[in-house]
Amino acid sequence: MNLTSGDISALIFKPVVREDLGNFSLDGHMLTLLMALDGKLTLGQVSRKTGLNMADLRDAASKLLALKLIESVAKATSYIDHEFFQSLVSELSIAIGPLAPVILEDGLEDLGLTQKAFPTHRAAELINLLAQEIQREEKRTAFKQSMVKLIKLKGY
Repeated sequence: MNLTSGDISALIFKPVVREDLGNFSLDGHMLTLLMALDGKLTLGQVSRKTGLNMADLRDAASKLLALKLIESVAKATSYIDHEFFQSLVSELSIAIGPLAPVILEDGLEDLGLTQKAFPTHRAAELINLLAQEIQREEKRTAFKQSMVKLIKLKGY
């Protein structure tokens, strides 16, 4: 698993119990991270809990993974539903007109994702990307506010 690039905030790790743990030299960040990992919290949540910034957390997680002191926990990813995308296209159409579906497809392609398998934790990222296409500030703000309400309503 490569942690050197991309968004790692949604990843979940758990410590690996090893008898030879005393044979490893761990720096402060690695030790803090190792103690905070429980197999339930995402790295984003661990970052907030421990105060480690994402760059330090990324570095520590990479080192711990290389030493096989942590392992990834498979998490059932939840995806954005069709209704959300319908509302998104509707709101985007109000802001930019009939090209909204094309702008959405371009945005999805830029993120390397599809409507059928778009993770809920990346909804805000998609909204911000699409909002950049809205020229008028007041329409951009209205679009973002409307979509943030929908994200909260859906629990994304």
